[in-house]
Parts: sequence; C-alpha cells; structure tokens
Amino acid sequence: MMKAIQIQSPGNVAVVDVEKPAVKPGEVLLKLGYVGFCGSDLNTYRGGNTMVTFPRIPGHEIGATIVEIGSDVPSQLKVGQVVTVNPYTNCGHCASCRRGRVNACENNETLGVQRNGAMQEFISLPWQKIIPCGSVSLRDAALIEPMSVGFHAVDRGRVTDTDIVMVIGCGMVGLGAVVRAVMRGATVIAADLDDEKLALARQLGATYTYNTATEWNLPSPDVVIEAVGAAPTYQLAVNKVAFTGRIVCIGYAKADIALTTSLFVKKELDIMGSRNANPSDFEAVIKYLSKPGVPIESFISRVIEPNDAANALKQWSEAPGKIFRILVKWN
Repeated sequence: MMKAIQIQSPGNVAVVDVEKPAVKPGEVLLKLGYVGFCGSDLNTYRGGNTMVTFPRIPGHEIGATIVEIGSDVPSQLKVGQVVTVNPYTNCGHCASCRRGRVNACENNETLGVQRNGAMQEFISLPWQKIIPCGSVSLRDAALIEPMSVGFHAVDRGRVTDTDIVMVIGCGMVGLGAVVRAVMRGATVIAADLDDEKLALARQLGATYTYNTATEWNLPSPDVVIEAVGAAPTYQLAVNKVAFTGRIVCIGYAKADIALTTSLFVKKELDIMGSRNANPSDFEAVIKYLSKPGVPIESFISRVIEPNDAANALKQWSEAPGKIFRILVKWN
C-alpha cells in the first residue's frame, strides 16, 4: 500500500491508503518527489470542475524519479533519472489526433481530472509520456507542465519579434506565456489584478504592466492571450486587440460570456483556443528552466507535506489571487 491525497467530495480532502501500482510492459514506475496543485485541482476542490467525478486523486504537475522500468521500454529511460510527465492521453483516431494535434485529443483524459492523478507516492505510466528533465531539479520539474501550457499559447498565437503581446492573467500559465513571448522577441504587456504578480511579470521581461482593477485604458496589442477564464477578461481581449489581431484563449470560463461579436468581423480577428501542450513545449520549458538567473523561487508559493493538503487548498480557495504554485513534497 501507499499514501495518496484524495479529494473525496467538494471541500473534503483526505490522505488515504491505495494500492501501489505494478509495472506493466511498456510502463515506467515513478517515485513522486514533488507534485503541484493547479487551478483545475482548486476547481475540483470547490466542486466546479464538471469533468471530475469523486473521489479523485488530483495532480498532473510532476517532478519524479524513475525507480523501475518494465519490458519494452527504450534504453534512454533509466532508473534514477529525474523526469516530468506529459499528463494527457490521446486516442490516435479522432480528428485532432489524425491532424497530429494530439494535445487537443477529443477523448483526452488528463491525470487528476478525468482519471486519478499523481498526488501519491508512486505512479506507473506509459514510457511515451515520460520526459527526462536534464539538469532541472526534482522540485523544479513540477513547474514544467504549467509553464508549457503558456508556451503553447504563444505558439498558437504565431508570436514574432514584431508583435505587441498582451497576456491577461499572470498566474503560472500566464507567466509561461510572458516568458515565451519575451523569448520570441515580442514586446509584452502583462495585465493582472495583483501587483505582486505584475512585478514578477516585469522581472521575467514584460515591458509594460497594468493592474486591471484600476487601469483599463490599455493599448491595442497585436496578440492577446487570455489566461483567466472570466467574462471581463474575455471582453477586454475582444475590445482591446488591434484590428486584424489574434486572440488566444486558455482560460476556461465558468459560464457563457456575452461578447461584441460585431468586432470579430469588423476587426477581422483570428480567435483560437489553446489546450494543454505539445512535447516541443515541454522541451522548450526545460531548456528555459536550465538557464542561470531564472527566478524559480518566486514561482513557488509554498512547499507542503501531504497531511497539509486539506488546509492548503482551503486557504488557496479563500485567497486564490495570492498563490502561484503550491507543491506537495513526497518523501
């Protein structure tokens, strides 16, 4: 048996005993080192994630070590390697998969959402989902997946060095978008409600920052990346994006949003969704986090033990704007 964090019902979290997984052919057994709580986990805790059934083991932001390798696994994966995980499934036959865009598989099941996740001592997964982290530490490997979602959004937006890019929402995913847009040479505008997050966005290379609680007279960017999922921020994206601009939507809105659709036509906008991330996005994040000078400590709000998970989720739910990432450390 092993320990796991389980969200048993909205607002109800417990550490439980579950069966330790056996390694099957084509699989790799991981010992979890650090696992991050993300916004979807918070939404599950609050009872607002319609893709989740209870009870559910959350977690898909992973820093782990390979401890056992099953048969039929390539030799480049070795016991002792620090790895992260591509936590999405792909069916191989839906329209997205046939087009090679497996990150948007119609039948995707993300760890910790549609299936049990990584908030446990061990997990066994197909070798194809295991991503070696090079020089990135065990702890910092848990930051790779959320940043990769932001990196993917910049890729979807076809951002270049001639673009002005506004990122609305500077949580972990939004900061990933800020970083990637800066890396591509764009002029980046960061918008958020929290001055601390905006200060970090500027440290990461944003040229301009705006607190949208007080400042709405914003410039017209070529690309807007919406990383919040709320009516005011979606409306801001449509209203403020430049004519013939691009809007990239990451945030899941909780309800339908009224938009001025005449601007879609008048501005001749490209409006696109951005879901999950591709292996190339993971690789780009690993390369970025391997560089000296990255303010990694600023990304991590708290490191907790499994028994502290219930209290940490409760506190995060009460003050969501002040948290970047909570990491659970598994001994």
